[in-house]
This record gives sequence, structure tokens and C-alpha cells, in this order.
Amino acid sequence: MNIVVLGSGGREHALAWKLEQDLGKDTVCVIPGNGGTRNNVNLNPMDFKSVKDYCEKNRVDWLIVGPEDPLAHGIYDYFEGSPVNVFGPSQAAAQLEASKIFSKNFMKKYNVATAQCFFSSDPGKPEDFIKSLQGQVVVKYDGLAAGKGVTVCSSQAEALAAISEIRQKFGNNASYLLEERLFGREMSLIGITDGRSIKLLLPSQDHKQAFEGDKGPNTGGMGAYCPVPWYSESMAKAVSDKIIEPTIRGFQSENFAYFGVVYFGIMMTDSGPKILEYNVRFGDPETEVILPALKSSLAELIEAAFNRTLESVVPRFHSDTFIDVVLASGGYPGPYEKGFEITGLDKLSQDTLLFHAGTKRDQDRLLTHGGRVLNVVSKGKDLQDAIDKVYPETDKIRFDGKYLRRDIGRREGKV
Repeated sequence: MNIVVLGSGGREHALAWKLEQDLGKDTVCVIPGNGGTRNNVNLNPMDFKSVKDYCEKNRVDWLIVGPEDPLAHGIYDYFEGSPVNVFGPSQAAAQLEASKIFSKNFMKKYNVATAQCFFSSDPGKPEDFIKSLQGQVVVKYDGLAAGKGVTVCSSQAEALAAISEIRQKFGNNASYLLEERLFGREMSLIGITDGRSIKLLLPSQDHKQAFEGDKGPNTGGMGAYCPVPWYSESMAKAVSDKIIEPTIRGFQSENFAYFGVVYFGIMMTDSGPKILEYNVRFGDPETEVILPALKSSLAELIEAAFNRTLESVVPRFHSDTFIDVVLASGGYPGPYEKGFEITGLDKLSQDTLLFHAGTKRDQDRLLTHGGRVLNVVSKGKDLQDAIDKVYPETDKIRFDGKYLRRDIGRREGKV
């Protein structure tokens, strides 16, 4: 078995790590990888011809696509007819993430529980929709924006400013959508799908904003943990009935070619669960906790998806709680410097997992090379135990400009 993981972040390092556990260290290479991944191949993930040539020349069995851009631009379709199996959706299905408007229309068509909305192409004025909700809206750019095309607003002025910013960035005719702002507890559910059924991994919770107390600009994610201790069986039943099952019925009805991952961003509101968004790939940094929590073989789940035997598979999970704290470069998600030497990794506990994101090797030195630099992952018997273990580990790692959130897992004052 030969496998390529496509991408260069912490998510891809976690995927390669888990697949190496399942199948052996020499079975997995990463395109292009980072300073922590082994068997790196220096190709551009968006250069589909070079990626396909490499995979076919080296008799690669599976191409596991990490980031959203190759999926949105049709890498699954590009490999059609190739002996290489691509783990990811077709370009048509990838619109669930690539277009907020396509996604919202899919939700409405298949009665997936979600917030009321207004499209920029709708008749009427966006100002009237914003005013009707007293400014409590979410403004979303229609296309991909690396997890940063969403603005949560609490006033009419903020909402209008967010629309203006989209037009400045993407042009006056840029498509966007306005949604009713939902309140409640937010969580992520990620599952493997074959387009006919979905097998969910453990629920997790991401921390998107840059600063403690969920303040500051949105980032790609500053930390995550799983499982979510407050997520009850009754909540899971409601999510299945109102979100998961309607979604899979939609996949079947649309006849999507979809052998990959589906991500549900969910808000548990007073009126029940509602979906905030779909992604069509593993979340980052959620992957860095849900894969260590997966006791079963990820490779077996992927193979079952390709064979469309997924419905008969029952994933198994560890009983521990896992937490990931992201170490970021100073200034992220805005401008930041890179090229600083990273030290202290040799001091980490043997129980600590370290997934590289923005790093690179320079001979015998490890340097920062991105906004999110490292993911430090600890496990504990419960969430508090995991929190108590992870932060002393983060303090052992040093590089100029390092910053992190010290409140990962501490929302709502529960721990």
C-alpha cells in the first residue's frame, strides 16, 4: 500500500501519523509536507499534473487530500480514470464548502436545520434583513477565504461594515450571504462518508478567535479538544435526525461522487441543533485531537469508504480526552515574521504528541515557517486533566514571537 497525503499543515501531519500507525512508516509520503513530516515530496498541491504524474509513476494507491483548495478546484475529477483513488469529494460536491450560497441552498432543499438567511442576489435590501434582526447577523463571503471569510456581528453598523469589507476585498459584485446569528454551544462533528452513509468520529470543539475569551480576529483555529463533555445522547439523536440524516439523503439524491470527509459545524441552540457550515475535508486543528482519539484504523475506514462498505463499519474510540494547543507566530492571523529557530522539543514528555504546521528544516535546525507553527497535544482522564498536562508542555517550546491561547477547553467556566 502506497499513500500520499496532500498538504503541508498540522492536519496533514496528523493524517500521516495516523496512517503510519495503521500501515507502517514507509507507506506514507506527504506533498509537500513540513518540518515534522517524513518522506516529503516537494511539489505544489495545486499542480495537479505533477501530483498525478508522481502518484502514477510511484504506484500510489490513495491520495488523501487535506486542504480545501485542491478539492474546490476539482482534483478528484482530474484523477478520473486513474488507478489512484482520491479521498475527497468531486468538484460538484466540494461546492458545499466552496460556495456558502450553494451550501445554504442544499440545506434548504433537504430540510437540514439551519438559520434563516438573505442572499446578496435576493430582491430587497440587505439593510432590511439586518434591521429585522437588530444587527444580530453573520456575514459570509460566498467563496473560499481560508476560514476567514465570516464575520459575526452584533450591530447594524458592524454588519454593513462587513459587507463593505467583502466588496473591497473581492469586488463590488462579490456574492455573499447574511444569516441570522445563532446563540448556544458550538461544536464540530467530522465523519467519513462514501456518499451513501456517514460514520462520525468523536465530537470536538475548536477555538477560532485569536485571543483568550474568544476575542479578536478569526484564525484557522487556536486549539481544540475532544470529546465534548456536555454533548449528550439526546443531543446526538437530535443532530442525527435534523442534520446528519437529511444531509446524507441529500448526498444520495444529488448522486454526489463523494469518498472522503464531511465536517458539520453545529450550534446547539435553545430550539435545537442547527448547522452553521459544511466543510468537505478534515478540520484543522480538530484533526489533531480526533485522530489520536480514534482507536480503530483510519485506513480501514478509508478503504470501506472506497468500497462502499462503510455502513457495516463500527469505529472504536479511546476513553481519554485529548486537547490541542496551537503555538502561533506573533502577529498571526495578520502579518508575521518567520525563520525563527524552534527549541525545547527534546524536553517534551513521551506522552505528548506534536504535530507540525508552519515549520521547515534548515540542516539540523527547525525554523518557524507559518502563522500556526506547532500543535501540542496531551491526553487526560477528563478535560481538566488534559488541560493540566498540556500547558506545561507548551512552556517547554521556545521561538521568538511565540503566542498561544491559555484558555483552550475552558469555555463557559465549566473547567
